[in-house]
Amino acid sequence: MRQGAAPGGFVSFVGAGPGDPELITLKGLRRLREADVVLHDRLLPRELLAEVRPGAEVIDVGKAPGRCRLGQGDINRLIVERARTRGRVVRLKGGDPAVFGRLGEELEAVRAAGIAFEVVPGVTAATAAAAVAGCSLTERGRASLVVLATGTDQTGAGPAALDWDALARVEGTLVFYMAARKLATITTTLAALGRDPREPAIVIERAGTPNQRVVAADLGSIAEVAGRAVVESP
Repeated sequence: MRQGAAPGGFVSFVGAGPGDPELITLKGLRRLREADVVLHDRLLPRELLAEVRPGAEVIDVGKAPGRCRLGQGDINRLIVERARTRGRVVRLKGGDPAVFGRLGEELEAVRAAGIAFEVVPGVTAATAAAAVAGCSLTERGRASLVVLATGTDQTGAGPAALDWDALARVEGTLVFYMAARKLATITTTLAALGRDPREPAIVIERAGTPNQRVVAADLGSIAEVAGRAVVESP
C-alpha cells in the first residue's frame, strides 16, 4: 500500500502508548523510523522522537489546557498537505489513537483528500493504569463489563451528555479519562444515583511513566484523598 500510494502520500496514525517508550508496538516504531514527517501530540514519550530518522520533519501539534498551538482543523489540513508534498506521514498520538484521540476527525480529512492510511493501535491509559495498579478490569465473577468514559468534554467542562443513571447502575468497571479536575463531581453524582460509595476506587496519575502514582480509597472518599495527595492531570 505504501509503495502504491507514494505519489499521494501515506498516513500512519500510530499509538505511542501511555508513557513508557518501550510500550509502543514494533509496527509503530518501524513506521516512526520510516517517516518523512512526524506530527506528534503533547502526551507521549519524548524518547520516541529520538527514533525519527535524520532529515525527517518533526512538528509538535500538541494541545494543553489554556494552550493550543493549532486547532483541530489546522492539524487536519497539515496532515493532508504534508502527505501530498512529503510522502510518508506519521501522526503520533499518546495511548491508542482510537480512544479519546480525535482519530475520527483526522481520518475523515485524509479520506476526503483521497490519501491512503492505516491505524496502528497503541496501549491505552485504561489498560496501562490497571497494570500499574496490579488489577484486572474484567475480574472473573465481578466485572464482565468495562465502560470507558470521559471526565471532561471538549469545552473543559463535565460531560453533561453522559447517561449518569446508566453508569451508576453498571455492574462492571468504570474507567474515566481526563477526570482529575472533575473527580468530586463524578464520584458524588454516581453515589447520589445509587452506586455504592463503599466500592473500591483508584486514581492513577501519569500511568506508564516514571512518575506514576496510585491513590486508592472508596468511591465516597477518593476525591478527598486524591485532593490531599494533590493529584494532577494527566
